[in-house]
Amino acid sequence: MKILYAIQGTGNGHLARATELVPLLQKLGETHVLVSGIQGDLQLPFAIDYQLYGLSFIFGQQGGVDITQTLKKAKPWRFWKGISQLPVHDYDHVISDFEPISAWACKLRKKKCIGLSHQNAVLHPHTPKPKNQDTLGKFILKHYAPSNPTFGFHFQSLGNSFFTPVIRSTIRQAAIQQLNHFTVYLPAYSDQAIISALTPFQHINWQVFSKHTKHAYREGNIWIRPVSLAHFTKSFTTCKGILCTAGFETPAEALYMGKKLCVIPMKNQYEQACNAAFLEAMQIPVLTGLKNQHQAIQHWLEQNQPAPIHYPDQTFEILKKLLQSA
Repeated sequence: MKILYAIQGTGNGHLARATELVPLLQKLGETHVLVSGIQGDLQLPFAIDYQLYGLSFIFGQQGGVDITQTLKKAKPWRFWKGISQLPVHDYDHVISDFEPISAWACKLRKKKCIGLSHQNAVLHPHTPKPKNQDTLGKFILKHYAPSNPTFGFHFQSLGNSFFTPVIRSTIRQAAIQQLNHFTVYLPAYSDQAIISALTPFQHINWQVFSKHTKHAYREGNIWIRPVSLAHFTKSFTTCKGILCTAGFETPAEALYMGKKLCVIPMKNQYEQACNAAFLEAMQIPVLTGLKNQHQAIQHWLEQNQPAPIHYPDQTFEILKKLLQSA
């Protein structure tokens, strides 16, 4: 059995989840890996068979997607070339984690594409949604990487095809501690914006993982270093809490470990607005940005440590079910 597993490379959450899924897929069949997008920072521990430019949302430095840079860096001819040249009929199964080239290649060739992503679960009718409906954002989420059948992951189970999060083995097997630091991952903010917001909390040791630096440095009680999965995981598993975007993988792992969690949804990003609504329903603090948030951050820092949420290790069974049902 030949499997093509296609990963969205905008951001690091999809890539981090792939480190768990790909080795399991390799146990089920000959697995080739496709990564598209230009915003990922992580080095994957397995071979990539197709590295494509894709269609990426470019992170800005003011808290959201940079629409101008996203349009400027879009290369529709390369996107179409990837779709037209991808040999999807060479595979028994194509699985897309919100990856558009594989999804559209299958759609145009009338080949089944299995969608396995958090985004599929976000569209579920029973998930909390933001008060301000984003029609364009919802349209993009629905049509960016079309697939059928669809399976998904969310903070809570939503039925037979929508599961609790994939928690990486490195997290499950880690010695979870609460040392004297807080971890920060806000890739859509500049280093200076983060430093300005956190400097007033002189009694806190902040460990910031930045998308905008290639060298580690310190600013008083704030330690800033480039994104690295190994270094981030070490900081994350031993922190008191984490301040991060309203993505999926990092908040889910924080909930699993019982870490204090506070999220800031990226602007112009409908999925993160939906995630924030779900987390807010779970009593997780949600900030609208970094500016003028001193009181809210202080309140979060003073909260008691939450109880861990049990997310069962069922990833291999999910993958077997997915391939059998398809």
